[in-house]
Amino acid sequence: MPKSGSEPAPTKEHITAYLKEVKTKVDACIFDFLPTSHEDQDVNELYQMMLDYPRRAGKGLRPALCLLICEVFGGDAERAVNTAAALELLQNWLLIHDDIEDGSELRRGDPCLHQKHGIPMAINVGDALHCKMWEMLHRNNDILGHQLAFQILSEFIQLSNQVVEGQHIELSWVRNNRWNINEKDYWTMCIQKTAWYTCITPCRVGAIIGGASTEEVDVFIELGKSLGVAFQIQDDVLNLIGDVGNYGKEIAGDISEGKRTLVLIHLFNVCTPKEAQSVIDIMARPRTEKTEAEIQSVLQLMHKYNSIQYAQKCSIELLQEASEQFTHKFAHLPNNRAKQLFLSLIHFFVEREY
Repeated sequence: MPKSGSEPAPTKEHITAYLKEVKTKVDACIFDFLPTSHEDQDVNELYQMMLDYPRRAGKGLRPALCLLICEVFGGDAERAVNTAAALELLQNWLLIHDDIEDGSELRRGDPCLHQKHGIPMAINVGDALHCKMWEMLHRNNDILGHQLAFQILSEFIQLSNQVVEGQHIELSWVRNNRWNINEKDYWTMCIQKTAWYTCITPCRVGAIIGGASTEEVDVFIELGKSLGVAFQIQDDVLNLIGDVGNYGKEIAGDISEGKRTLVLIHLFNVCTPKEAQSVIDIMARPRTEKTEAEIQSVLQLMHKYNSIQYAQKCSIELLQEASEQFTHKFAHLPNNRAKQLFLSLIHFFVEREY
């Protein structure tokens, strides 16, 4: 393991290997926990559907943040594995519901669950995984003791409230056909929908299990906001210029779905009124009424006005803010392996290709 000042920061290969290690550990916890068979044929079918998204190749970023921050504060990461697995279950049931609400087609390289089994079945599978998430968190009573387990449960309650509010904001924009979205609107939506469950809560629960003080745990709210929005912006960028094989979702799907992104907001701010109206006319129509040529025309305008580059620049700036805040606020902690890995991992947030 690297020692303070003795070895260079972990490379991208180190990060990839660590994520794989975490994913293997968390998957083992999840698959040991989830039911796999039932004597009733219909219930057995439900159990198989519940295993679908967890079996797909995810990044495992949220569990990794949880385990690393636990170690940063000197905690035993093994005690945080169950909580990290609950974060992954959270991710999976949210994705099932999100895919339905967005009318998405691909998730992690395969058809979305509702495309395979229909919307009613997919909603129920998402609900089932949601229930299992709370059941998994209840197991923390035996792992962490009642007091810590209750703290972690409270964090998940706060997270759940934030996510559904953020999702409502975005769904309302679509329902109301609202296009006059500014960067502050986007920031608010991203913090609630993405930052809380991607960065803020994973870091906070890891810190709590690691023995951090209340003041130290609270640092991760502002830090996690910057990091979470940077993550979402990079996700928006990858949706436009990524490789479908790496990204696992359809390229330019955000245009097909009429997503309000920082890239689109910048485009509206710099293009001509005529071009803006043309983009709105395309984006506002249902996916089934958009042609590939129209989708590409929007993408070409984003390239023409350097809107994608603008979003990438914002993402890097937010990442730098998060990195500097972490380094400054936790300078008193040992510069251990976990600390170095965390700083490298958050840079991976905006350097990733999937």
